[in-house]
Amino acid sequence: MVYFEKSQPAPDCLEKEKLKTSGDYKCLNVLNRIKDDFKNKCYICEYKEPTSINVEHFTPHEGNIDLKFDWNNLFWACSHCNNTKLANYKNILNCTDKTQNIGNRLKYGFKPFPLEKVKIEELDTSAETLMTKSLLMDIYNGTTKLKTIESSNLRNKLLEEILSFQQNLLDYFNDTYTKKDKKYFLIRIKGQLNRSSNFTAFKREIIMENPDLKAEFEKYFD
Repeated sequence: MVYFEKSQPAPDCLEKEKLKTSGDYKCLNVLNRIKDDFKNKCYICEYKEPTSINVEHFTPHEGNIDLKFDWNNLFWACSHCNNTKLANYKNILNCTDKTQNIGNRLKYGFKPFPLEKVKIEELDTSAETLMTKSLLMDIYNGTTKLKTIESSNLRNKLLEEILSFQQNLLDYFNDTYTKKDKKYFLIRIKGQLNRSSNFTAFKREIIMENPDLKAEFEKYFD
């Protein structure tokens, strides 16, 4: 997970739909606003441009009309993550709350080889951090037989992204390339470290674990 800023104010249509018997919280420009706020990424797994999308209630509304139409409670999630989370994980870190310092609460680990599993390590012992770790482990590694297959597919996409990032790093430090080439690879690395890219948290973790890489690239974390 990475931090996303939720645009304000809330779309006017939410208050109007809230008054209706069968109001729709996906009214007018709500979808486009949420899509833009979350950079068209699932906020949980960080897969960009998911083919199956849900507008998720961060805090399950469970019939609470205020929560159902609360703009700050509407998040962008893929079906895999939404169906895994459901109402089972009610107390997780909120990636739209900057005060929660979400980038320093969990450590993401994934070896860039086939059939590897994701490892998540908590960096504090708060209930929110531990619950988020549990959710992410289920998201990336699976629970049921079907979810395990979905998670395997997700990790394959993660593997592709990490290998691409690794290659850009190798090319950047390859002294056979020209300064012009190095600028090109830097542009690619900066793009992959941007919060709008696929699986940003994993790539930033690679940078943070190496003092030399950290000194070179941490300044490009947006």
